[in-house]
Amino acid sequence: MRFFKNIDFYICCFFVYCVIGWLYEIFLEVVVYQWGFSNRGVLLGPYLPIYGFGALTFVLGVYRLIEGKSRKTKLIRAPVVFLGCALIATAIELAASYICEAVLGHWPWQTYVDYAINFEGRIALSPSIRFGAGGVLFLYVFQPLLDKLFSRVRTKWPAVVIVCVMILDLVYFLILGGG
Repeated sequence: MRFFKNIDFYICCFFVYCVIGWLYEIFLEVVVYQWGFSNRGVLLGPYLPIYGFGALTFVLGVYRLIEGKSRKTKLIRAPVVFLGCALIATAIELAASYICEAVLGHWPWQTYVDYAINFEGRIALSPSIRFGAGGVLFLYVFQPLLDKLFSRVRTKWPAVVIVCVMILDLVYFLILGGG
């Protein structure tokens, strides 16, 4: 994979990671915490854009450290990839909490005030570690699969549909249902 691909590739990756993030949150809510099901996002669809932004940032900022490298090099670089993903995700979560608070009056995920190491209840060490581990999983397992899958897609329609659906969902949220 070249470092810069076409925008369609990134849109499709963004969407896949938004859905994976939503599934992860649902798993935590239903299986781990046993709170029961609720839509974990602010939008209607089964996707969380913050995960898409985070994963794309991993792809654009960290993936090139391991892309196309030998297995040994990838393993040696795993701690750097982990740290990079943890820091990126934590910075995104912190920034998103301030943005959501300014726009919505709150941030739409649990606060971390009960976590041992946290900053203003907005970010905490434990989720940062999970995000770093998730980033390693994404970049070492999922992203190579997406590279192969999306390299075979020769049409722009998937990306066009994704953009249209997410824009309609956002418009609904902003005008009719949300904020």
